[in-house]
Amino acid sequence: MYNLPRQFTGGIIEEFARARGSTDVSKSWYPGHQHMGEWHLFADLNRTDEDRVGSPVVRVADPDEAELFYVPFFSSLSLLVNVNRRLAVADDQVYSDDKMQDELEYWRRNNGRDHVIAAGDPNALNRVMDRVKNSVLLLSDFGRVRPDQGSLIKDVIVPYAHRINPYKGEIGVKKRNTLLLFMGNRYRKDGGRIRDLLFRLLEGDKDVIIKEGTQSREDRRAANRAMHTSKFCLNPAGDTPSACRLFDAIVSLCVPVIVSDSIELPFEDVIDYRKVAIFVRTKDSLQPGYLTNLLRGVSTERILEFQKELKQVSHYFEYKEPNGAVNEIWRQVSQKLPLIKLMINRDKRLIKRDLTEPDCSCLCTSQTDGVASV
Repeated sequence: MYNLPRQFTGGIIEEFARARGSTDVSKSWYPGHQHMGEWHLFADLNRTDEDRVGSPVVRVADPDEAELFYVPFFSSLSLLVNVNRRLAVADDQVYSDDKMQDELEYWRRNNGRDHVIAAGDPNALNRVMDRVKNSVLLLSDFGRVRPDQGSLIKDVIVPYAHRINPYKGEIGVKKRNTLLLFMGNRYRKDGGRIRDLLFRLLEGDKDVIIKEGTQSREDRRAANRAMHTSKFCLNPAGDTPSACRLFDAIVSLCVPVIVSDSIELPFEDVIDYRKVAIFVRTKDSLQPGYLTNLLRGVSTERILEFQKELKQVSHYFEYKEPNGAVNEIWRQVSQKLPLIKLMINRDKRLIKRDLTEPDCSCLCTSQTDGVASV
C-alpha cells in the first residue's frame, strides 16, 4: 500500500468535519455513508499481520516484492467534502496529478496496471479517469465510465455499505405484512427516471408502501422498521444502474425486486442472484398491475427459500465481518493478477501506435486461488 500524503486520507476526513462545523477535527472519524467501503479497505491493510490471518492478500513493506499496489485515496469522501475545492496542502504547495505520477516509480514502471484504486462514487474520479483507467478500479457499476475505462474483465464491482440494521430474527412472513416497499429519492437522473414512473404507478396500491425518504435519522429508523416488515423491497435504478437500497434489502431479508436492466452486481462468481432476488425488465414493470400481480403470485414457500438464501449470502455485504466484504473484494482483486501480468508483458512488446479510437483490449483471464501481496 502506498504511503501517500495524509491529505488523501486523514486530511479528507478532517476537511469533511471542518465543513460541517467541527471545532476539533483531530478527533474526527470517517463518516458513515454508502461508499465507506474505501475506509474499510484502508483500515484492513493497516491492521497487523496477526489480525489479517486468512486474508487473500498480504501487505509487504518492500515494493519490489509487491504484485499489486493499493492507492489509499478516499475518493468518494473527497467528493462529498466539496467537488470544486482543492484540499489544503502543507506549505501551500500546489498539488499536481501529473507531477505526482511522474515521481512515482512503481506507477511509471507498468503504467499503473498493477495498481488498485477505490472509485465507489460514480463521480469520484471522473476528471482523472483517463489517467487511472489502466488500474484495477473498485466500482459500484459502470454507469459513468466508458468501455475503454472500465470493464468486468479488468475491474471489480464492490457493494455499497448498507445503512439499515441487519435483520436478526428468523426467516418467515408472519411479521411481514407489507407486500412491496420502497423508501428513497423519487427523482433521479438518467436511468433513475424510472422511479417517478413507478411512484405514479404504485402509489395507493393495497399492501404497497412507496414514499420519498431522506437521509435523516428519523427516516432511516422508519426505513429500518419498514424493511424488516416487508416481503419484497423495490430496487429501481438510481442516477446509475446500481443503488444502495439493494444491500439494505439483502441484510433485511427483504427479497429484492430489481428493476434496472444494466445493473452489475458484486461477487457473481460466488453468488447466484437469481436465488436471492427477482429481476423485472423495466418495460414490464411499467405495465399497470404487473409488479403487484407478479409478487402476489409468489408462494410463501418460495419467499422462505429467498430469505434462506439471503441469510446465507448476507455476510458478503458486511464490511466489518472477518470473512465479509473486505476479504471478498481482496479475493476478487487477486484473481485479476493473471490478466495484469499478461497486459504488462503485452505492453512491453507492443509497438506504440497513435490510435484514433479508444483501445478496448478485452482479454479473458483464468481465475486463480492463492495469496497476492499488496
